Amino acid sequence: MAEFETVIAGAGIAGLAAALLLARSGRRVSIFERTAVHYEVGAGLQLSPNAGRILEHLGLGAALDAVAVRPVAIDIYSAAHPRPVVSLPLAGSAQRSGGIYRVVHRADLQAVLLAAVHNDPAIELTLAAPLVDLKSTPEGIDFSIAGRSHRARLLIGADGIRSVVRPLIDPSWSPAPARRTAWRTTIPADDAPADLARDRVSVFLNDRSHVVVYPIRSGREINIVAIVEEDWEGEGWAEPGDPEAIQAHFRKAPTLLADIIAAGVSWTRWCLRAVEPSGPWHSDHAVLVGDAAHAMLPFLAQGAAMAIEDAAILARCLTRQPGDMEGALALYERLRKPRVTRVWHAARQNGTIYHMGPLTAAFRDATMKALGGERLLARYDWLYSWKQNA
Repeated sequence: MAEFETVIAGAGIAGLAAALLLARSGRRVSIFERTAVHYEVGAGLQLSPNAGRILEHLGLGAALDAVAVRPVAIDIYSAAHPRPVVSLPLAGSAQRSGGIYRVVHRADLQAVLLAAVHNDPAIELTLAAPLVDLKSTPEGIDFSIAGRSHRARLLIGADGIRSVVRPLIDPSWSPAPARRTAWRTTIPADDAPADLARDRVSVFLNDRSHVVVYPIRSGREINIVAIVEEDWEGEGWAEPGDPEAIQAHFRKAPTLLADIIAAGVSWTRWCLRAVEPSGPWHSDHAVLVGDAAHAMLPFLAQGAAMAIEDAAILARCLTRQPGDMEGALALYERLRKPRVTRVWHAARQNGTIYHMGPLTAAFRDATMKALGGERLLARYDWLYSWKQNA
């Protein structure tokens, strides 16, 4: 039986970030990824200062800037208004939080993390290696790969909402469908409507739906994510989506939004699901990070950021209590749960605000306009100003 000090299940953003942070703290790390080809499904993501600061600490700031875009603002549109109701100035937020707000393609972020993993001799990555027959023992977590037995002194579940590690910790868990679907596509920047701003995040609030649009890949492409309310419950992360179907959802939308949706040719869709963060995150020699512990709805753009924060705090707790595994994992959960729970519920609340019907939307729009962009953005200082040594 081969024995490992630290095993990470999953080589997505959560797993790769955890490996880098744990290796920096002096641990030897083995990552096992169940897929044979390493790639990240999806399209873009927003990398807010609270997460970007951690990656910069790892020395990845320049690599991120080579592939990301720093938007100057977040413009919020409403169906009743042809121009933004309010604009949130991200430059002001950067001054207050001391960090950079980036938007990036998931695959590009993953490539940056992968390059750093491959350059770290303390990390070993194995593909096409699904963990099966997991069992908790007093000495560690036993598991098999391709019929061979292994043991991990510490097993980190960074394997997402369909985690195979989670049942070891909480056998009763089940991700709950949100009855909403994320439709995603990217288009060349040259194919986007001329009236679409190329230097900012644009959020379009529509009747019981919303669309988020922003530049990625150094501005060469535009990422489009449309969230609609429907009962579809597909299991895949990137199932094919019918362009005519998504265009039908926004047929009565304002011209700019309808034109953006029409520009999308190759759509995928993903049934949104969430994992309530109140359940246990650790047991014996196993612990969860990211979506495996607390998958959240994407209405605050914090899924990847929370996973990166998890990894930083887990590494810190293990370093602080090197001879007390149970104590270190308990400390990690105790430190992370209040913040993640607040973010999780804030994301859910944003979904309610974004998807208001016409009558309540008028009050929402008037409130946002009265508050103004600076005050709206300042409400998230608690989120963006977080530092891992706080």
